[in-house]
Amino acid sequence: MATNERNTSECKQMLAEAMRMLERAEIIDFNGHFSARIPGTERVLINSGKSVRSALTLNDFVSIDLDGKLLEGDAMPPMEFHIHTEVYRRRPDVGAVVHTHPLWSTLFSMTDTPIRPVIMQASLLGEIRQFAKTASINQKTLGEEVAAALGLHRVILLKSHGAVIAAEGIVECFALAVYLEETARRQYLAQQLGAATDLLAQEIEGARRNLWKPQLLRKVWDYHKAKL
Repeated sequence: MATNERNTSECKQMLAEAMRMLERAEIIDFNGHFSARIPGTERVLINSGKSVRSALTLNDFVSIDLDGKLLEGDAMPPMEFHIHTEVYRRRPDVGAVVHTHPLWSTLFSMTDTPIRPVIMQASLLGEIRQFAKTASINQKTLGEEVAAALGLHRVILLKSHGAVIAAEGIVECFALAVYLEETARRQYLAQQLGAATDLLAQEIEGARRNLWKPQLLRKVWDYHKAKL
C-alpha cells in the first residue's frame, strides 16, 4: 500500500473510532459528522450521510472536494457537508471538524444560556460562539455564515441544534467535543445547588497552558476508546 493510501486509511480508521466513541458518549446520535482535511490537498474525508453512526467502518467514509463533489466512495456526503467545507475554506489552520448533537450543551443553546468556564477543561474551549439561526446547514450560504460566525475560534453552538468544533486534528477535535459537553453537564448540575462560579482569568490561563498537551488530549481519546 502506498504511503498516501496508508495515511488515508489510518485517517478513516481514526474518524470511525471517533464517531463511535462520540455516539457511545451521547455526544452524537443517528446524525452528526466528523471530517478531516487530507494534508496538502483540498480533499476532505467525511462519513457518508447514510452511515450508521454507532457502527461506522472505514467503508463509511467518502472523499469530497470543497464544493462537495464526490471524489471517492459510492455514497453521498451528509447534507450538512457545507459546515465542514466552508470552515476549511476559511481556516487553513484547521485539520478536522466535527458537528455534534450533544444533549447538555444543546439545552444551553435552546435557552440562550452561555456555557461558562466552570471547570479547568473549559479553558481549552476558548470563547464559545453562537449561531442564532435554527436550521439544517444544508446550503453553501448557511455554511459560510456558520464559518464566519465561528471566525478564528474553536467552538460554536447552533441554536437548538448542536455544536461545531474545529481544531488542528482529529484527537484535538474529539477532546474538545468531550470537554464542551462535560462543561455543560457540570454547569447545569451545579446550578441546581446554586450559582456556578467561573474560574478566574489567571486560573483559566494556567489551565490552558497545562492541559493543551498532546499526551493529555490523547488520554481523553484512550479513555473513551477503551469503552468500545
